[in-house]
Amino acid sequence: MPSSLIEAVDIKAPVAVSWSLWKDVERWPAFLSHVRHVERIDDSLFAWQVSLPGADKSFVAELTEVVPEDRIAWRTTEGVHHAGVVTFHRLSDTESRVTLQIEYDPQGFVEHLGALTNLDSTLANYDLGEFRKMAESAAALP
Repeated sequence: MPSSLIEAVDIKAPVAVSWSLWKDVERWPAFLSHVRHVERIDDSLFAWQVSLPGADKSFVAELTEVVPEDRIAWRTTEGVHHAGVVTFHRLSDTESRVTLQIEYDPQGFVEHLGALTNLDSTLANYDLGEFRKMAESAAALP
């Protein structure tokens, strides 16, 4: 049975700063705790290695939409099935909101348990908090 999550974080940084950090897919392991490695295959394909509670996974994901300072969408083409989108919202000249939405198909007991207990949402919230710290630090630099 497919699952989904939607989480958001408000950041004391302009959309341009949030966007510039998130647009570099190979940088995602710096703030996504479960992502171990992302390697560019070509302009739109990336090989991923993730480590989730009880499972290490590898997959290939394709960027399906990139709209600067607005959204990045992807879907897997090999391996685990999931799709997602990150959207960037201007709250003011100095603040933004980043919203993460993921649709996925949990496999096995641990992944089903994570979906049922909202562990996946807890992990997403943690990761968005790490991203907020990174973006706010970048915005504070002269």
